Amino acid sequence: MTQISNGVSRRRVLQAAAGTGAAGVAAGTATAQSGTTHTVDMTDSLVFDPDSITIAPGDTVVWETVGNIGHSVTAYEDEIPEDADYFASGGFDVESGARSAYSAGDPESGDVAEGETYRHTFAVEGTYDYFCIPHESAGMLGTVDVTPGGATTDTGGSAVPTIPDVAKSLLVVVTGAFVAVLGLAYVFLKYGGDYELLDEDER
Repeated sequence: MTQISNGVSRRRVLQAAAGTGAAGVAAGTATAQSGTTHTVDMTDSLVFDPDSITIAPGDTVVWETVGNIGHSVTAYEDEIPEDADYFASGGFDVESGARSAYSAGDPESGDVAEGETYRHTFAVEGTYDYFCIPHESAGMLGTVDVTPGGATTDTGGSAVPTIPDVAKSLLVVVTGAFVAVLGLAYVFLKYGGDYELLDEDER
């Protein structure tokens, strides 16, 4: 009878289990810290809903036209943080360019039609004021406040952070893998690490 070692020590199994757990925690943390997406509706009542929103640095705001009337999302150039990137639907770099180019029904001019969206990610802290070009005179104005931690909810206690669905799914997968590795480690430690394989003549 020939004995063949499987070449894996108990210490290595435990190290692998610990490594899987650490990697899972790190991956879950990285995902949970990724930016959150917030939605602002642009309605036929000629308003941004909500017209004021507080988010954290790295978060993204998605504006969606939910009615039949097209709108624009155009930042006031002098009313955003000094180091922040200018933003406007249509991809304009300056307010004057966005204003002069806007044409109802033309998405390249900055018009966001029914069912369409425009998005911008905010990296710099501060207050951003913006407006809808065709409905500015009707008072269609909005504000984005970017502050560390983002919005808080007044519930009498600490606000509960929202965990993205991707983070939840990743946590389930990582937890399952970690439990499986621990189970294998337990079996390995209990029954030993050397296994006997029969020679061809003894089978």
